[in-house]
Amino acid sequence: MGYYTHSVSVSPAPLRTTLSYRQTVGLLPMASRSWLTHRAALVLLALTWRHVAFCGGLTADPPEDLEILDPGHLGRLEIRWSPPSSSVSARECSVRYQLEYFDAYQDTWSAIRTPRRSYSAQFDLMKDVRVRVYTLLSGPCTNGTTIQSSRYTEVVQKAPAAGAAVQDVTCVFHNMEFMECKWKANPKMPTDSQLNLYFWHKELEHAEECPKYIISGGIRSGCTFMGNSLPDFTDINLCVNGSSHEGALTPAFISLQTQNQVKPGTTDKLYLHTDRDAQLELEWEGPAGGVPGDCLEWEVEHSRQGLDGRLTSQHILTQDTSLTVNPGPRNERYCFRVRSKLHKYCAHGGFWSEWSRPTCHPDFPESEPGWGQVPIYVYVAVGVIITLVLLMSVWAVLHVSRWRQDKKPYSLLTNLFARSSLTVVEA
Repeated sequence: MGYYTHSVSVSPAPLRTTLSYRQTVGLLPMASRSWLTHRAALVLLALTWRHVAFCGGLTADPPEDLEILDPGHLGRLEIRWSPPSSSVSARECSVRYQLEYFDAYQDTWSAIRTPRRSYSAQFDLMKDVRVRVYTLLSGPCTNGTTIQSSRYTEVVQKAPAAGAAVQDVTCVFHNMEFMECKWKANPKMPTDSQLNLYFWHKELEHAEECPKYIISGGIRSGCTFMGNSLPDFTDINLCVNGSSHEGALTPAFISLQTQNQVKPGTTDKLYLHTDRDAQLELEWEGPAGGVPGDCLEWEVEHSRQGLDGRLTSQHILTQDTSLTVNPGPRNERYCFRVRSKLHKYCAHGGFWSEWSRPTCHPDFPESEPGWGQVPIYVYVAVGVIITLVLLMSVWAVLHVSRWRQDKKPYSLLTNLFARSSLTVVEA
């Protein structure tokens, strides 16, 4: 993948304990602040003396042999390290490690403390991979306190060069029945390039290739995952790479959660009726398929058309599958349509479904409009067209008549000259 690593040791950032103390003091009155400042200084001095006096020359060295291994899971990497060669005996001290890695998805550092010497984490392989680890000592050797190594070991893997083979990768999980991932080819990609998609999730031992490619213009432009190719509510890593006569193409890596790509099916069962109080009651059913009904939120579009033909609309969000509306004047017409998506308690993203067919009250039958229902502007347009056709017909008749009149004298002269020529020949 064109990555390289290097290891460095640097001093850690200052402890946050002092900052917290200063922020707390800043909230107190001046008289109490002065007294607390002196007392806190004495306490900190005593703790520092105790730490130096007890620990003496005891220090913790950073771990060694830090490395990042790629098992081929398209972004799920293994981090391993070895304990420092100068570690204290296990009988005297408990050794743990603080691992920190940069989460490019959240743009922040994540940290864990573990007694193990390996850890697995998800990384965005389109960006630099940064990992660092400290050594932590505690137990009888530190009198119950925790000592952190003053240095850490770090490994950085550089991201691949810019200009991936594809761009704008979008995946849609249609009604949680099948997922389509589509992409756009890089304009600079050679014309003879062959693209491939590989995917991995936790239920797979190794990455697998796309089960069914989408072909557009003779090239692969997407992949369809049918049936049980992907489990519901899981993380999935994708890689689109390829090759051409110029060599391997720069891969593109994508990590997503299937529940955040769901697009529910279209609702096709809407029921609209009036109750005893002349209120409009709208009810509908969720789409058939694999989307849990209690994970859906709904958007209802309520439109109203008055006698003057003016149309107004209102959008309502709800998690119920029914809605009651107080109607206005009797001569107005009300129409409703709905669509759905997964709400925030089941997913952190997703797509709205397509709008359902509208249902209206009163429900006029769909038929060809009669002449009495045709708007006035249709009559005007028809009249203009007929007038233009008549004018063009008159112009054509006049033009033909004029052409015939101009042609008749010319024909007489031609016959006269022809007869004269014939007489001369006979003489």
